[in-house]
Amino acid sequence: MVLKVYADRMSQPSRAVLIFCKINGIDFEEIRVDVLKNQQFSPEYKAINPMHQVPAIVDGRFKLFESHAILIYICSAFPGVASHWYPGDLSKRAKIHSVLDWHHSNLRRGSAGLVFNTILAHNDAHHAYPQVVNQAEGILMKSLNKLETFWLKDGRFLVGSSQPSIADISLVCEIMQLQLLSEKECDRILSPFKKVVQWIEDTKKATAPHFDEVHGILFRAQKRIRTESGKDELKSKL
Repeated sequence: MVLKVYADRMSQPSRAVLIFCKINGIDFEEIRVDVLKNQQFSPEYKAINPMHQVPAIVDGRFKLFESHAILIYICSAFPGVASHWYPGDLSKRAKIHSVLDWHHSNLRRGSAGLVFNTILAHNDAHHAYPQVVNQAEGILMKSLNKLETFWLKDGRFLVGSSQPSIADISLVCEIMQLQLLSEKECDRILSPFKKVVQWIEDTKKATAPHFDEVHGILFRAQKRIRTESGKDELKSKL
């Protein structure tokens, strides 16, 4: 049976799994779970992921959620995945695991927190609080600094590798969510970190053309949000 990937392309972890499957020629069926329509709370999806989050996969009778676990499973279960994504060497695998664990406790907290509280919270149901935004940005800037000075200190890709691993694709997809901010804000945050910016470009190239294709929905949302923000800024000056 074909692998089923339940995903929402506006979700950073969903994009990482989809790009990884595409770049490695995995035969899979993408099933959209529209988070903005609360489809993750449907009884059907709850039977797959009771945590109500995306992505999730179904491989025959086997169900799995959490993107890092999914990426590791696909590397292990599907022949033909290049070894650099998840090396057989245990010490290299351990380093990849350390990056993935660090990701959730640091980079994701900062990036997702900042984007949600500056962009996605501006609707009738949520309110953005300046102290929360400032805290999220502080976590993000510290995380980007760690990427610049530690995780990328020894090579083009994370943990000194000359080729990307599942950690690279996961973290770059996380950082891409910052594209929903204004161009000025995005540049202010990322431009001080030259190694990080180059690493993002290197990961994009290593996963082309699938990287841009899967991020298409994000780029369309970026255009819409930035256009609306520009109109609001113009109104404030009139």
